[in-house]
Amino acid sequence: MSERETMQYDVITVGAGPAGLAFAIRLKQLKPDLTVCVIEKASTIGAQILSGAVIEPEPLNELLPEWGANPPPICVPATKDEFWWLRDHERAMKSPITPPQMHNHGNFIVSLGALCAWLAPQAEALGVDVFPGFAAAEALIDDAGAVKGVRIGDMGVARDGSHKPGYTEGIDILAPITVLGEGCRGSISKQLIARYKLDADSDPQTYGIGLKELWQVPPGRVEPGKIVHTLGWPLDPATYGGSFLYHLDKDRIAIGFVAGLDYIDAEFKPFEAFQQLKNHPLIKPLLEGGEILSAGARALIEGGYQSLPKVEMPGAMLIGDSAGLMNVPKIKGTHQAMRSGMLAAEHIAATGTSAGWDARLRGSVVMKELRKVRNIRPGFHKGLWLGLANAGWETATAGLSPWTLKNHADHAALKKISEYESPDRDWIERSLPPRDRLASVYFAATEHDEDQPIHLHVAEPDICVTRCTVEYNNPCTRFCPAGVYEMVDDAAGRRLQINAANCVHCKTCDIKDPYQIINWVTPEGGSGPNYQNL
Repeated sequence: MSERETMQYDVITVGAGPAGLAFAIRLKQLKPDLTVCVIEKASTIGAQILSGAVIEPEPLNELLPEWGANPPPICVPATKDEFWWLRDHERAMKSPITPPQMHNHGNFIVSLGALCAWLAPQAEALGVDVFPGFAAAEALIDDAGAVKGVRIGDMGVARDGSHKPGYTEGIDILAPITVLGEGCRGSISKQLIARYKLDADSDPQTYGIGLKELWQVPPGRVEPGKIVHTLGWPLDPATYGGSFLYHLDKDRIAIGFVAGLDYIDAEFKPFEAFQQLKNHPLIKPLLEGGEILSAGARALIEGGYQSLPKVEMPGAMLIGDSAGLMNVPKIKGTHQAMRSGMLAAEHIAATGTSAGWDARLRGSVVMKELRKVRNIRPGFHKGLWLGLANAGWETATAGLSPWTLKNHADHAALKKISEYESPDRDWIERSLPPRDRLASVYFAATEHDEDQPIHLHVAEPDICVTRCTVEYNNPCTRFCPAGVYEMVDDAAGRRLQINAANCVHCKTCDIKDPYQIINWVTPEGGSGPNYQNL
């Protein structure tokens, strides 16, 4: 076999999210002579970025002090906060106070995808090579056991493994330092955390699933800058989660819903819960008569302080949500991602190596912020009311409790059908679109070549039709927000059908599968959702 084509850089950045782009910009500001590239699996920068998102601007102020003179295309100053408890499918109660972590004075509502698309040219202007459509399929390891770069996945491979007429072999991109800013449950990060046992001394990582839609609504309904959060219905008290409504400009509203993936009910349907939420009387009048512009889903990393893995390994570093730096009580991770990327750049500029990065991050304001709120999210493992009481205590004491609560793997929380009776969720007949998950996939504009290899690998498919059917009633058919997994009964018997072309790359299946036999790998570069302003 011929050797693969290679490209050589001083530093490779995997992922063009806020962490990776902030890292690249800061490194070139400090060391203009270094060669730096950013590779991104999406077809365009920002196309697979999905977040709330309300951002704290301090890291951006430091990185690009003049950014306000030419802001991102969606950037609305926060004007008002509201916090509501949805008591049931009809009633709601407005809280007289907003939790301190949700005070957003001085913050900005943005589209994180649009922000990243805006940041990329700032990086390129400094000499960073930014390559969208490059899917990093695996890490490359040298003879000494250090990361030496990444291999880009081959293009033009048929489902049966044969080479199609347009076949192109993926190149190897090599560098002394690889920085992983892939976001939540990044595939290369997952490989390397396991290889180097970076999580040996931390709690299991925990996650949520976030679903979001961008709506165009009739004039007169939007209050630009208004931020609304809710808890309660359509979730039962045993399930962690809530929703957000962000009022943008140009008669647009971003609405989202998050459910913790530590939920115990195998019959729970996160997508349906989101659609139920939209039909609550508090929310439906805002959306009725409007239209969906874009929609999607993404896992959120929620483990925080006690689930942080070691963030350095020979030749590589973790930043942003590849490390797990989201502040869950704030429902914010962008400022943490950017801050960690900038700190990583400063570390490399000062030392020229990944060694020492773990200590640098743990001694920074990033970790100080996470430690302060470390007990709030795991406090909800025993239900809503104990969780709220614990959150109040941790807030009042500024996180100075002498204990640290434990996190547990989300997949292990799922109860077997025989062990748990699903509650009456008080769900209602709904009328707002989309009607089902396939309709929602349309608004994600997801695209995969039908004849490329399936990127959702099930290690033991027999389990799906035997044990999982009996024990959990195949929860993958419900927790996937895009209808990827389908149990089919035909002449050949019962089997799992994987509709990989629907996938929106949320990674929920990789996380929540109770047997941990689903492995999400990168599809062909450029495949997947093409979100607009999410």
